[in-house]
Amino acid sequence: MLIRQILMAVIGLSAGILVAGGLFGFIVELGVIADFADRTHTGNKIHLYEDCAALGGIIGNVIFVYSIPIPYGKILLIPIGLLIGIFVGCWAMALAEILNVFPIFIRRLKITKYIAGLICAMALGRGVGGVIYFFLMH
Repeated sequence: MLIRQILMAVIGLSAGILVAGGLFGFIVELGVIADFADRTHTGNKIHLYEDCAALGGIIGNVIFVYSIPIPYGKILLIPIGLLIGIFVGCWAMALAEILNVFPIFIRRLKITKYIAGLICAMALGRGVGGVIYFFLMH
């Protein structure tokens, strides 16, 4: 019985490391962190950014897996949700940029003048949808 539990722990830990490594490899391959460092002219701090992204993933997983309560949860919910939303939005935009989704979409619809408005409308729609979902549906 003990050998089976040890084997299951090793398999679970190995699978978790594999999935986490794949996810962070995907983030690095998309170039989200390097793109932010380039746009903010802070390329000398790219290792710090990568370490922070990895540490955030590790801490988030530990909090989720072990159900660690976060003090002042309702107060911290807004900034944490905002940061998570920014991260997911940047990841989605980087993926779309890699796949050249937006340039093709914009050229075909001939809406090059309205790109900023389109992106703001998508962000606003996502925000309003989140507010409606969390405050009116629950």
